[in-house]
Amino acid sequence: MPRLTPLRVVRVLLTLTLLAAGVLALAQEAKLSEEQRTAIEAAISKFMTANKAPGISAAVVENGQYAWSAGFGMADLENSVPATSATLYRLASISKPITAIAAMQLWKQGKLDIDAPVQTYCSAFPQKPFLITTRELMGHLGGIRHYKSDSQDDPETGNTRHFDDPIQGGLQFFANDALVAKPGTEFHYSTQGFTLVGCAVEGASHEKYVDYVREHVFATAGMTHTRADDRFAIIPNRTRFYSKNKNGDVVNAEFLDPSYKIPGGGWLSSADDMAQFAVAMLNDHLVKHETRELMWTPQQPKADAGHEGYGMGWGVSKTEKFSWVGHGGGQQGTSTFIMLAPQQRAGIVVLINMDSLDAAALASELMNIVLSAPATSAP
Repeated sequence: MPRLTPLRVVRVLLTLTLLAAGVLALAQEAKLSEEQRTAIEAAISKFMTANKAPGISAAVVENGQYAWSAGFGMADLENSVPATSATLYRLASISKPITAIAAMQLWKQGKLDIDAPVQTYCSAFPQKPFLITTRELMGHLGGIRHYKSDSQDDPETGNTRHFDDPIQGGLQFFANDALVAKPGTEFHYSTQGFTLVGCAVEGASHEKYVDYVREHVFATAGMTHTRADDRFAIIPNRTRFYSKNKNGDVVNAEFLDPSYKIPGGGWLSSADDMAQFAVAMLNDHLVKHETRELMWTPQQPKADAGHEGYGMGWGVSKTEKFSWVGHGGGQQGTSTFIMLAPQQRAGIVVLINMDSLDAAALASELMNIVLSAPATSAP
């Protein structure tokens, strides 16, 4: 063992001091009461047992500040690796509000006209019989199809190829397909439509989509560990992905490389990073307040007067107790939800390493706990 010189001793002590200070700072930030933490942990435990969920990481934002995060169960069942608040999960469709924020930043800067034809910024997308705008695409009103769910050999349901260029790789799946509706008239949820939004971000910013988001969204919000999902890369802290078979047994999820759809469903993140994202949104750090409110205003399809509930990259809804904005995600090996209650400046993040589970229901239950129990500041 090498001898510690006085200088090395000083460096070690300084490192330990800084680490201790970081732990203390996190502890001081925590503002959930013991009653809230106990109720949240009980709700998560009950959900895991009922659904055979291998692992869950969750986070709470209260009064616009980080309040709590933790991991439960296992990130890797085979190797007995516990889930933590730093475990990386597939965000799936929570990627959509991230992409919408990038687009709206560029709109506010005058670089992206969200009401211009999307081909203005994405020349690789062919002309269609009707004009399609970025605003419509962010509201799932662009007439772009979703997955070919009726096709048994649809490569999108289990893509095993990796695309170094997620935008051009993704466009090839749907660019030449017919529209499913005249843009602006009907709501048709479409992950592919957000590949087009990502393409518009590239054209307007003159940067690669992934690079722009990393610099202007993640860095601004303090999301230091969020990254694109590459199934062939070695990514520290990434969870394993699980499903249940027809007998209800937990099995490894179908292999998927989502590199062809990063703007609509291809980011990896942790509960800690997503809590930072929630804080940034509630405090208008990523977009100005008026831009945020525009994103959270539902768009109305012209041919569907009864439809409501989706703005630009964000779902909008309410319960008997609170109004919320947010987004869920589900794909091979993951079920996720982020829920923000803007009036109460509260947020919930739920990340689960198993597909086909109701993360929204758990997020709503946790939000009710946070809003119903009085919070107490840490000493």
